[in-house]
Amino acid sequence: MLINLTDVLTSEGKVVKVQVEPEFTEIVCKSGTYKIESKTPLSLTLTNIGKNKALIEGRTELIFSMQCDRCLKPVPQKVTLDIAREVRGPEEHTSDAEDDDQSFMEGYQLDADDLIRSECFMNLPVKVLCKPDCKGICMRCGKDLNMGECGCDTFVPDPRMARIKDIFDANKEV
Repeated sequence: MLINLTDVLTSEGKVVKVQVEPEFTEIVCKSGTYKIESKTPLSLTLTNIGKNKALIEGRTELIFSMQCDRCLKPVPQKVTLDIAREVRGPEEHTSDAEDDDQSFMEGYQLDADDLIRSECFMNLPVKVLCKPDCKGICMRCGKDLNMGECGCDTFVPDPRMARIKDIFDANKEV
């Protein structure tokens, strides 16, 4: 959803409060595609802080459907976004390193969905677990170890001792 910031950017001291309902249903990033299970409206406060400058402050909560990094079970993950960004009008904006910082601006229009997406990328959890003591899955048979042991041999020999093991195996009598 686009929000016109012309009044806020051109009127000194102007403050506008807006509520926006996010329109997208999933977020796509390098780590995967995450479906949004629920979302609260984005409450924005738009404040003029100088000539052609505005401060965007907002808050929203999203609940994503993610997978546990150990056992791959679906896990609802709550992400709270507290947004505080300074934006400039198109005349003040330079096209150098600030491009990424204002990628959600199109002239005098603020794209609220792009703003939320860019904040999500920075606030998604690095590691998602269904519970802190999740045991994961067996690397041999794939059984969920939270449901019980699978009985697979979990002995992993030390690779530094592989040469010595080869010597002993070569000298073994059949």
